[in-house]
Amino acid sequence: MRILQLDKNHPLIKQQLSEKGFVIDDDFSSTYAQLLDIIEPYEGIIIRSRVPMDRNFIQKAGNLKFIARVGAGLENIDLEATAEFGVSVISSPEGNRDAVAEHVLGMLLVLTNRLFVSAEEVKQGLWRREENRGDELTGKTFGIIGYGNMGKAVARRLSGFSLNAIFYDIKPDLGDAFASAVNLDKLMGTADIISLHIPLTEETHYLVDEDFINRMAKDFYLINASRGKNVKTKALVRGLKSGKIKGAALDVLEFEKPSFEKLDSESDDLKYILQSEKVIVTPHIAGWTHQSKEKLAQVIVDKIVAEFAS
Repeated sequence: MRILQLDKNHPLIKQQLSEKGFVIDDDFSSTYAQLLDIIEPYEGIIIRSRVPMDRNFIQKAGNLKFIARVGAGLENIDLEATAEFGVSVISSPEGNRDAVAEHVLGMLLVLTNRLFVSAEEVKQGLWRREENRGDELTGKTFGIIGYGNMGKAVARRLSGFSLNAIFYDIKPDLGDAFASAVNLDKLMGTADIISLHIPLTEETHYLVDEDFINRMAKDFYLINASRGKNVKTKALVRGLKSGKIKGAALDVLEFEKPSFEKLDSESDDLKYILQSEKVIVTPHIAGWTHQSKEKLAQVIVDKIVAEFAS
């Protein structure tokens, strides 16, 4: 089985699949148009985010049996086309769920305890204790939107804190010992913190907008380690200015390029976020640890072998 790998990943992918009899070629530089000319013989493609797997690409790959995404999100794959042409889609959210959960908890603690702000002030010779009082998690209600691999991992990490973890998900029967299922109205009516763990779809694009923020019963903290376009930046800025949003921890931004490698544009709203003491921004690294690089690769290998090894 011939497989084309379009992004650099942990070398165990090529090593282990080769040992199982797969033929793995690497192409980390060809453009979308150039790939269209060479893709036809390949039965498998392994990607991260560099090249979109749209209908045209999938049609050109006449022998394609699977697309494997080293990561969780599938927004760069045309799932209607893969279903139509019988192409299996493989992802590996199990591989970086722990990394995402730890990052979320880290951002939250830094934000609510003003750790970054106060540390920078001390370096500048400022010793402001009253201005940097923290906000304890104890007694708060933590609302998770999306209770898949990432949401569940976050809830497990929260179990050591004396707080109430709840979640909303469109799928039924996902509750466990770490968080209780509620409807969206209940979550918005009780949560002190909102953490997003959802894919980017038509339904979740700008999920957090002006209406969402206005419907929140309490002033709240917002965490987004999903996709930048799950949150409408202009609405976020208005919420921060009004105080409705007490603070935001963002690992993703609306203005990222589809490859996630850099920002695609700038705006006054982006500048406000980057300069605000109430906002922490990291460069889409929540799932980006030394350990997750290997775990993501291993999950992909195991799933390909389970489905396609002869």
